Amino acid sequence: MRRNFKVILEPNESGGYTVTVPLLPGCISEGDTREEALTNIKEAIELYIESLEADGEPVPTEERVEEAVVEVTA
Repeated sequence: MRRNFKVILEPNESGGYTVTVPLLPGCISEGDTREEALTNIKEAIELYIESLEADGEPVPTEERVEEAVVEVTA
């Protein structure tokens, strides 16, 4: 089954990226490049889902959400 998950890519100060999946708590990976980080998080998501299914837990599904960036002056 094909599923889509929103991921958050954050550049690291020392280089590379950290990637998290908001819908899957604790599902995190890293990579030296954006492409490597996305490949690694795909594998992490697959393993996370396998673990949920093995434990008989439901796999969360993405709800349609909108995102926006808000600028503030503080």
